[in-house]
Amino acid sequence: MEKVIKEKSTNPIPVHVAIIMDGNGRWAKSRGLDRSEGHVKGVETVRTITETAAEIGVKYLTLYAFSTENWNRPSEEVMLLMKLIVKAIKKETPDLIRNNVRLKAIGDLDRLPVESRESLHESIRATSECTGLTLCLALSYSSRWEITEACRKLAALSKDRKLTPQEINDSTFEAHLNTNFMPDPDLLIRTGGDRRVSNFLLWQLAYAELYFTPIFWPDFTADHFKEAIKEFQSRERRFGLTSEQITQ
Repeated sequence: MEKVIKEKSTNPIPVHVAIIMDGNGRWAKSRGLDRSEGHVKGVETVRTITETAAEIGVKYLTLYAFSTENWNRPSEEVMLLMKLIVKAIKKETPDLIRNNVRLKAIGDLDRLPVESRESLHESIRATSECTGLTLCLALSYSSRWEITEACRKLAALSKDRKLTPQEINDSTFEAHLNTNFMPDPDLLIRTGGDRRVSNFLLWQLAYAELYFTPIFWPDFTADHFKEAIKEFQSRERRFGLTSEQITQ
């Protein structure tokens, strides 16, 4: 599949793919299961898609795992998700190292329970020397929160006379975003049927290609992921230019 994609495409493999992993709860409900079963199954999909992304040459994979809005869900579900995060991170870290995958995280991580936060940071430290795919988990994340935090940092620098208003541009602003260690996404995939970005990477998605699928995240396979990559490669990315300029 990788070879076919590369030979028949006009675009290369996307450097950075971001995914809104939607549909865990609805997947479980459609099968008469508790919502928790959907989250458990969703973790298996994370493993599959991470391995597939690494295999085909994606350099950065960002997964929207838990939004700041998700804190408003029933407390039982939130507690289960936090426990699941701890369990999954501890279980998957050896495989991440074996597959040369570096783990990173973005979001208001201080809001995470202590055990979840410590497990996350331990895995980040353990995989810090890996040089393959960077897997970034967006946890307790919202783009408006991230942008507001960047504004606060820039305002503090300006107040301390370390930065003038004239020095604030796209580059200085991006340097104060959570995502300053990686390039903007080339492709956004959202599973589950909804067609919105849901407060995810609003700044960074400015020129990303958007791909929506009705398939629930637990049912999203390696082949589905590769189909999204093929669709991305069939599109003309103009970045404000004309088709003629791109051709030249």
